[in-house]
Amino acid sequence: MSTQTFVLPDVGEGLTEAEIVSWRVGPGDTVAVNDVLVEIETAKSLVELPSPFAGTVGELLVAEGDTVDVGAPIITVTAATDAASPAAPATVGQSEHGAPIEAPAAEGEGAVLVGYGTGGQVQSRRKKPAPSARERVASSVGVIAKPPIRKLARDLGVDLGAVAASGPAGEVTREDVVKHASQASVFRNIETPAWGDVREESIPARTAPASVPAPPAAPAPAGDREETIAVKGVRKATSSAMVQSAYSAPHVSVWTDVDATRTMELVKRLKASPDFADIKVSPLLIMARAVIWAVQRTPMVNAAWVDGENGAEIRVRRFVNLGIAAATPRGLLVPNVKDAQDLSLRELARALEKLTLTAREGKTSPADQQNGTITITNIGVFGMDAGTPIINPGESGIVALGTIRQKPWVVDGEVRPRWVTTVAGSFDHRVIDGDGMSRFIADVASILEEPALLLD
Repeated sequence: MSTQTFVLPDVGEGLTEAEIVSWRVGPGDTVAVNDVLVEIETAKSLVELPSPFAGTVGELLVAEGDTVDVGAPIITVTAATDAASPAAPATVGQSEHGAPIEAPAAEGEGAVLVGYGTGGQVQSRRKKPAPSARERVASSVGVIAKPPIRKLARDLGVDLGAVAASGPAGEVTREDVVKHASQASVFRNIETPAWGDVREESIPARTAPASVPAPPAAPAPAGDREETIAVKGVRKATSSAMVQSAYSAPHVSVWTDVDATRTMELVKRLKASPDFADIKVSPLLIMARAVIWAVQRTPMVNAAWVDGENGAEIRVRRFVNLGIAAATPRGLLVPNVKDAQDLSLRELARALEKLTLTAREGKTSPADQQNGTITITNIGVFGMDAGTPIINPGESGIVALGTIRQKPWVVDGEVRPRWVTTVAGSFDHRVIDGDGMSRFIADVASILEEPALLLD
């Protein structure tokens, strides 16, 4: 018998720690390769970690609720070994922030990936899977793929062993799984346009400038009149991102009132259209289309300020990854619709619906929150007229849509009741000047006033 130790892997998003949310196994349980061991919460999402081993669970090394660093041991699994295999304990895992830790592979075994090893006999610890599922699991042993990619393949019923890998290290990528499953009807609603080569570099985090020392900590709360909430997970990531943005990007906000009556009429017609019968339609859809159109006319709002070794530069993106700020039980998330400029109105409506539902269910993946270029925050759903939102790090603009309510409005010299809203935006003044941000907001407002302009 040999004991193998599974360490917390970097799930591929450059994260440094995660919280153990819930164990799906206990000591003495029998696990198969790809059985879910634990659910963790990173700074961006909830992630299920599958087992790289087949065997019996030995010890849970970390308790639920604990936050552990990438590379820390979290569970041991005992497995029977061949005579040809060494009986020494093995640790499998790797962190981008530390030295790789790998188990020695016996002849004929597959490669070891970040947080993964190779397994032996495949068996279910609760119930026997269908033969086709068992064959898919067996053929995926030794395939190089990160945890989110394995979960995506499992959800779509894709045999990883049959997927042609295109990653630089021979690993299966999300695009590989998408391409393989493109004919499956279950996947049509989440397919995104094909991406080309890498189009932008990651922007290193900037530390906030020195500030006034924090006051002494308040005494512990007495009785039940106060509550202390630990800052971790999404709240920790959000606070860090907002401080970084507020103290590194000089924010300037502009806003204007808009007669959105024709937008409301268009939304009503779309809801009655058979083409949109199974899709949620709201003014946010027209707002999203307006932002995409306005970005095309003022590309600098879609740019990014990048501090490099050779000085700062402004990177203009010729594509729109449209972020939608979503309030969830876990806190604020900003997933984005990739290449939104390529989507039809119906496709955009479908993407927005899926994005918001996934966020509210707490299932937004880290990849869905990365590489955004501009964001919309719909504060109108909370009854707010306007606001001065903070820019998402890595972007240069964020647009706020206020509540739409009937107000008196002058039309052709007469006061009439109209559906009125306020469109506001905050922008990085290092990247875009006042005329550009004003022109952009004016363009968004013009579409809400007359959506027919989108037909031009």
